[in-house]
Amino acid sequence: MKKLIFTGCIITALLANAQPPNNPNQQNSKQPKLVVGIVVDQMRWDYLYRFADIYKPNGGFKRLMGEGFSCDNTFVPYLPTVTACGHTSIYTGSVPAINGITGNNWFDNNMQKVVYCTEDKSVQGIGSNAGEAGQMSPANVLVTTITDELRLSSNFRSKVLGISMKDRGAIIPAGHAANAAYWYDIKSGNFISSTYYMQELPQWMQAFNNKKKVDSLYGLNWNMSLKKGVYEKYCDTPDNPYESKPFGKEALLPYNLEQYKGKDYSKITTTPLANNLLAELAIATLKEEKLGMGKEIDFLTVSFSSPDYVGHNFGPNSWEQLDTYAKLDETLAYLLDYLDKTYGKNQYTVFLTADHAGAHIPEFLQKHKIPGGRWDDGDIKKDLNGFLQAKYNQPNLISAVMEHDIYLNHPLIDSLGKFDETMLKKDIIDYLLKKEPVLTVVDKRKAAAATIPAKIKEMVVNGYNPARSGDLQIIVKTGVMDSGKTGMSHGVWNPYDAHIPLLFYGWGIKKGSLKRETYMTDISATLAALLHIQMPSGCIGSVITEVLK
Repeated sequence: MKKLIFTGCIITALLANAQPPNNPNQQNSKQPKLVVGIVVDQMRWDYLYRFADIYKPNGGFKRLMGEGFSCDNTFVPYLPTVTACGHTSIYTGSVPAINGITGNNWFDNNMQKVVYCTEDKSVQGIGSNAGEAGQMSPANVLVTTITDELRLSSNFRSKVLGISMKDRGAIIPAGHAANAAYWYDIKSGNFISSTYYMQELPQWMQAFNNKKKVDSLYGLNWNMSLKKGVYEKYCDTPDNPYESKPFGKEALLPYNLEQYKGKDYSKITTTPLANNLLAELAIATLKEEKLGMGKEIDFLTVSFSSPDYVGHNFGPNSWEQLDTYAKLDETLAYLLDYLDKTYGKNQYTVFLTADHAGAHIPEFLQKHKIPGGRWDDGDIKKDLNGFLQAKYNQPNLISAVMEHDIYLNHPLIDSLGKFDETMLKKDIIDYLLKKEPVLTVVDKRKAAAATIPAKIKEMVVNGYNPARSGDLQIIVKTGVMDSGKTGMSHGVWNPYDAHIPLLFYGWGIKKGSLKRETYMTDISATLAALLHIQMPSGCIGSVITEVLK
């Protein structure tokens, strides 16, 4: 408890020393001065209510819910439910079939190689010697974002910046026309960018990096925010063989992080301290770039990546994940306090959502007699190629399996000239349907006619882009995930991966909640209506009219 009070004092001191610039436009206006888009990576919708008792009355979550508007049944409308697709859908109002971001990685059928969602070898990284970590841009996104449309609407006078621990969490939301995007480099502990945006980091960002805030945060260690009994009430036991051990096989919460000072800048990503780091960067960005201080609406995108790293390692029922959300509640309050002090209450607009949710660890489910299992893409590819070699005496007929999406090796198949592709697909499907984890398999080109529930069918169709998607989609049984031997993952159609929070707050937003079904694709459409600008070029979402005053 003493540590929690100390941390609170640090946040209070940071806020007091932030020294926001004077804003002459504190009165009510016809538009917000600033929009802040917040994505919490891997946040399940039920965390809003399941953890409600641990959130503070003046904390971030209860403030957003109590004073803002909550859309309680918001869903991801496509497959796979992964990070890059989520950020793209939020900010484009589109789906992978249109925006082209079909995964964090995909096998490009035209180039015949695996592509990372934001990779761009035509640019160079700046801010460190990170090499490929800096060779990133939004070039692979095929449509505009709501942030692009804001820039277009003001003849590029509006400023847009994106920040995240992950490159894809910073780059994609900020859009093609962004002034800048900054992401974290685990080798140097710096926030970096690429020559897509600028030739060198601005002086204020260089100064931010030179402070080596990561080392200072490591010095705080990862201590528990709550009493032991609270973790015992909400969580699984603290030490389980099915959880990963990123801090050593014997380590348990609380974690000693001081040992990583100046040595390992990657460890912070799997701690809630990374959220503190990003919030400090958000405030520095607002202050140094003078966002919201001009005549136009400015936009800052913030993606908190730490909950995803923590979730993958420890799962939704862990002490670590509960503690992460207790601390994130404080971090969000810190950010909202700064916004109130700088721009005036209700003079800015915030939305908070997630790029996807997340499943329970399979072994945790099994322990409680609930179905669950693991089925790794690498094992599926090896198994399928073995089966096809035995049947057809031909190796490597499968090019890739990603997120249970099967890519046939079309150049090889075409060159041999002896395969009936329809029969080949049938053989694969018949083989897979005998596997215990499989519910069904869909031929993606014919998904619209598949005899599967309409909701799943629509998600498969929405996720299918011929140049960047596979040929067959495996639909696994509930609780089955593509993952290694420990931890958890996400990516499937089920509500545990697809049901996300959506909160609106501030200028132009009503107070209330909504129970009807809404979708991730509706966010940009709603923002476009709020700001009186055009929807993104690939937007298929609808305005959530109940949200708007």
